[in-house]
Amino acid sequence: MSTLQSVPALGTHPADGSLPSRAETRERLDKATYDLLVIGGGILGISTAWHAAQSGLRVALVDAGDFAGATSSASSKLLHGGLRYLQTGAVKLVAENHFERRAVSRQVAPHLSNPLTFYLPVYKGGPHGAAKLGAGVFAYSALSAFGDGVGHVISPAKAQRDVPELRTENLKAVAVYGDDQMNDSRMALMTVRAAVEAGATVLNHAEVTGLRFTQGRVTGADLKDRTDGTEFGVNARLVLNATGPWVDHLRKMENPAAAPSIRLSKGAHLVLKRTSPWNAALATPIDKYRITFALPWEDQLLLGTTDEEYEGDPADVAVNEKDIAQILDEAAFSVRDQQLSRDLITYSFAGLRVLPGGPGDTSKAKRETVVTEGAGGMLSVAGGKWTTFRHIGRTVMNKLAALPGRPLGEDMEPISELPKKLPLPGIANPQAVAHRLLVDGGTPGPRMSADTARHLATHYGSLSFDIARLANEDPALAERIHPDAPEIWAQVVYARDHEWAETADDVLRRRTTLTIRGLATDEVRAKVEDVLAARKG
Repeated sequence: MSTLQSVPALGTHPADGSLPSRAETRERLDKATYDLLVIGGGILGISTAWHAAQSGLRVALVDAGDFAGATSSASSKLLHGGLRYLQTGAVKLVAENHFERRAVSRQVAPHLSNPLTFYLPVYKGGPHGAAKLGAGVFAYSALSAFGDGVGHVISPAKAQRDVPELRTENLKAVAVYGDDQMNDSRMALMTVRAAVEAGATVLNHAEVTGLRFTQGRVTGADLKDRTDGTEFGVNARLVLNATGPWVDHLRKMENPAAAPSIRLSKGAHLVLKRTSPWNAALATPIDKYRITFALPWEDQLLLGTTDEEYEGDPADVAVNEKDIAQILDEAAFSVRDQQLSRDLITYSFAGLRVLPGGPGDTSKAKRETVVTEGAGGMLSVAGGKWTTFRHIGRTVMNKLAALPGRPLGEDMEPISELPKKLPLPGIANPQAVAHRLLVDGGTPGPRMSADTARHLATHYGSLSFDIARLANEDPALAERIHPDAPEIWAQVVYARDHEWAETADDVLRRRTTLTIRGLATDEVRAKVEDVLAARKG
């Protein structure tokens, strides 16, 4: 790290083909009239903007914070069919989830997702027996056309060879099935990039201060740039409220008398250092409906999640002592104590699931997407699952096409005519990309380390070569950001110039893994802020 302190001009020159400035983007938003303004840069809003731009509509997307800055970067990082939904008989839902999961992990974003084997331990006295779980994982794999192998049951000894920290006391058998995993922040950012490549105009850190009305209809929004206070606005024929936990806040801007439409469920997670290799994930039944996960993720271990009603300000959601105790206690059903030491915790995060309004236990509520139209014609979309983000975008587009009077239907390509599995930017075989980075990445600069090459390949795909080029042109950018993480300084410059990073948290929490590894030190943060300020300078 000391070598970096001698390079005060680190990343001064923007990377080639960098994004327009915020001022240029604000001016573009202010002067044009858009077909669709999407408010909310979580994955629902991003996916809709992507599909709308593909359909030929003029699209704007804004968010008060960062893209995927709230719930969409606080998930369990899974692309999954939803094994527990079989418990409620939702066979069709599981099959649909599997179809979307396979499409994303095989054709749309194989560079951003990876297959993950799950072990479902069956303990004496547990909520489910071995025969029932064995039949369940077989049915689950059948619903995915056995694309991840056949669900089956193995012995505790075999399972412990793959997961040494598996608790074996009273362990009778282990059911096995397959799903997929991702870095949700990176997947969201690549989808933003896809939307922009399709023609959308996007701006993060742009807060809606009010809605614009024409003859009682919502026709745009007034905004304030949170980075410098500049006020501007966007005019649009139709406005989509995709603000997640804040959806009712925006609905009240449209109609102060609007009744609540959603309720919120808090999901907390812990990230820990691993004490041994984890070659599979654990999905442990806690009761008839709930499962707790122990997932190998980003060289760490991810534990969670909780599921309780949340009634506070969405901006204040955070992990508390009760959450930590619950997650560790539930993980202890199947994970040995030495892996659950609080000293190993590097990070914790909490997000809010948006559920349809109504009574009952949040853990049993449907994870469905609800699209409603307000008194002023603003559409609101809420709920759903990360796995089906493309399906949600298509669902909203079908709703737009069928609105009374077809205000946009005449101007948009039917969703059925769009490419079915359009890939996200950077699509490539990550193993091939990593190999190329190792073979080519050292010229003319120093040879790239294997963990950095692997990290770049699985987070950027073929766009890794743009980052390698920056590192080759400026040896200071080839340095690691922190000695214990694979990321290099070229990624910070790239995040600033190509991925809309405005704050240190944008970089450290969502465009790299420094924060979740517990490595976002004051020194690292200050240096990242210097790099971000260099472009403004």
